[in-house]
Amino acid sequence: MSLGLLALVLWPAPADRGHSAFFKDPSYNFESVRVLNDIAAAGGDSGEALHAIAGIKAGDADSWYAAWVAAGDRTWARSQHINDAQTRGDALLRAHTYYRSAEFFLAPDDARRADVYRKNVTAFYQGLDARAVLYERSAIAYGSHHLSAVYYPGPLGADSRPLLVVVGGYDSTLEELYLGIGAAAHQRGYAVLAYEGPGQGAVLREQGLTMQADWEKPNAAVLDAFLSTHAKPRKIVLLGESLGGYLAPRAAAFDTRIDGVVAYDIWYDGYAVATRHVPSFIFWLHTHGHDGVAESLARRNPDSGSRWALANGQWVFGVHGMFAVLDAFKAYRLAPVAAQIKQDVLLLAGTEDHFVPIEQLELTKRALIAARSVTATTFDAASGGALHCQIGAPSLWQGVLFDWMTEKFGATKAVN
Repeated sequence: MSLGLLALVLWPAPADRGHSAFFKDPSYNFESVRVLNDIAAAGGDSGEALHAIAGIKAGDADSWYAAWVAAGDRTWARSQHINDAQTRGDALLRAHTYYRSAEFFLAPDDARRADVYRKNVTAFYQGLDARAVLYERSAIAYGSHHLSAVYYPGPLGADSRPLLVVVGGYDSTLEELYLGIGAAAHQRGYAVLAYEGPGQGAVLREQGLTMQADWEKPNAAVLDAFLSTHAKPRKIVLLGESLGGYLAPRAAAFDTRIDGVVAYDIWYDGYAVATRHVPSFIFWLHTHGHDGVAESLARRNPDSGSRWALANGQWVFGVHGMFAVLDAFKAYRLAPVAAQIKQDVLLLAGTEDHFVPIEQLELTKRALIAARSVTATTFDAASGGALHCQIGAPSLWQGVLFDWMTEKFGATKAVN
């Protein structure tokens, strides 16, 4: 036997197979794929992102922050020496994405959040300016506060198509909505009005206005303000992302100006979502007056996603403690208003959504008894769109969306 053959026998080469996940930790993996999701809209580059991901330890918020803020700083610095406006704009949009991601796992009161948030917003609008993207920013009066909106007028002929109104969810920022759907909509000839309401983006960070379940109120304020200064669109389609899968249908139940509503993804019962992975003994402790023990265990939960959801919930809802967060989610149920929704409805769902169980899709369909039409699409792992909000597969879900828009509200064509 030759020495080479002997070596193969004694030390067989391990199978070199690819992996569909960057981390075993579902939250760190999901947020990593979320960065890659924006590549399609010039909001990232795979090489830059993979370099950052390689420096992250799952569950370690500091390593996550350090890796992404370094990627943002490098890309920002590079943009300052680029003469070509389009290339400079692309670099700034990538820096925006990396800065946006950097703050994600930090505690809400971490001082680094405010600084990197400002960097992400600055990079975003400088990127749009460099790329000559048309947009209108507005502050919309809302009681003693104001909501934030950006209108992207769209190409010539956009006024013959429905206006796409977009709102995010539990952790969304206004600017990322452009990369998630605004740019793709523009390519297909649509104008887009994106906004953030209570508990979201700058409205939460800079004004401290927390989220509310009766979303018809902030949504109406946005539409009222827009229609007071712009011509009434031929049709209005409201799309809600993540928790927006509740917010958008909720608003549509009270507003006949909305012609179509998209739940991207479904969100039927917030309490069921929030308690999905909470062990039964935690509720036993609560029932028997041992909240202190339960709260202590929650803060030490080894699951990074659960720790993040608790911290984010206290911030977004303006409450304190795990049980207060869980109770806050009870109001985010579509069942009480589902029968009032009379629009055309598009429901999207992923089979491996680690937030919203796929069973809520059927519950939502059954509840929409008065809708003009209900179209439901499920994405599995083989399709690439099984994750929450089809993260990692933007062209997949967007194809479904724009086919549905064409079917329900008229033909579209690609715009160069």
